[in-house]
Amino acid sequence: MSLIVKTEDEYEDLLGLWSDLESGLAVVLTHPDSVQEFAQRIHQYDRWLQDLLKQDTDVSLYLLFQLATKSPVGYSASHALVCGVLCDLIASDFSLPRTQRDSLVRAALTMNVAMTVLQDEMATQRGRPTREQQIAIKEHPEKAVQILESKGITDALWLDVVRNHHAEDVSHEALIMLPEPRRLAHILLVVDRYAAMISPRESREGQSAADSASKLIQGQTGHGGVVGQALVRIVGFCPPGTFVQLEDSRVAIVTRRTKLPNQPAVVVVIDEQGKLARPPVPHSTSGTGAGIASALLASAVRERINHHLILQLDAATADA
Repeated sequence: MSLIVKTEDEYEDLLGLWSDLESGLAVVLTHPDSVQEFAQRIHQYDRWLQDLLKQDTDVSLYLLFQLATKSPVGYSASHALVCGVLCDLIASDFSLPRTQRDSLVRAALTMNVAMTVLQDEMATQRGRPTREQQIAIKEHPEKAVQILESKGITDALWLDVVRNHHAEDVSHEALIMLPEPRRLAHILLVVDRYAAMISPRESREGQSAADSASKLIQGQTGHGGVVGQALVRIVGFCPPGTFVQLEDSRVAIVTRRTKLPNQPAVVVVIDEQGKLARPPVPHSTSGTGAGIASALLASAVRERINHHLILQLDAATADA
């Protein structure tokens, strides 16, 4: 039940908190050498992330997926934040011990600290990575560990997960049977790929979250598929904040997860004639002929969407 977006002020306050968190994280990741008390700052942002998620996970996901799919500007910090949130939710779903959860989420927030500036540059370039960029990409996990160690990070599991977050694990052991560092690194690998798939670049548009989730599940076997399936179970095929086309051709935005990953709560924003719905209309996707026909990229919706009104409608529907 949503309790925090019944007014425009409440929406703006929550959006401002997520934006401030992203901005603070961007400063730390872009200029690690000049950051005092680096570890404490990351711990602080982790607690901030947890506090915001506890207020309303669906609204938080709504804001994050809007943030992740709208613009490539500041991509690296946005990507780190999305990965941190998804890792937090997976850690809860997998009932990971607190120490493993902390190491995983903090690794997600800092895994690209050695290439934050490069990652932002690459998000806005149209061509493929140059040879120099490819080398930097290959070397960034180990360099990230060196930076973290230089900033006083002594959590061995955090460092191991960062070091191995691009390492493919091709073993056929069950995920739960893998040693901690390999298990957490593999979780982060899958989350990293999923978040990268949904994010736009100048050279390509982001994929819809549904397409990204399907590719992860179809492209993996053994313990790899377990993480992709967990992501779908946790956030749905179409997470809050993503757009969908309904079977009757109307366009809606997902506002809330349900127990069925393919039947989220939505609000219709574009009518059958392709015009802005005035007002937006809450809609159940569980009825015959009322379901989701396909996921849409955010770029497919050209109209300016009033997000606080949509979340206000969702809160009223949830409270009814």
